[in-house]
Amino acid sequence: MSEEHAGGCCGSRHKKRTAEEQKALMTRLKKIEGQIRGIEKMVENDMYCPDILIQVSAATSALNSFNKVLLNCHIHSCVAEDIKAGKDEAIDELCAVLQKLMK
Repeated sequence: MSEEHAGGCCGSRHKKRTAEEQKALMTRLKKIEGQIRGIEKMVENDMYCPDILIQVSAATSALNSFNKVLLNCHIHSCVAEDIKAGKDEAIDELCAVLQKLMK
C-alpha cells in the first residue's frame, strides 16, 4: 500500500498530491479568488447588474472547471486504489459526492 493510501486515501480525509497537482489546483483557485475580488469591486463601484452577473457566471464556470479537474484526480487515484484494494464503499462515496455536485 502506498504512503498516499495508508489508512485509506480519502477515508482519512487527507490526500497527498504531487507538487504538480497541487500547483495546478492552487493556480486555478488563485484565479478564481481574483475573479471574486473583481466582483466585489464591481459591487462596491455600483456597476450595472448584468455586468456583475456575467462575471459571477464566469467565476461559477471556473469553479465548475476546478471541480472537474479535482474529481478526475480523485477518481484516478483514491477511487481506483480503493476499488483495487476491495473497498467498494468508495463507489458509494463517489456517487454521494456526484449527487451533491449535480444539485
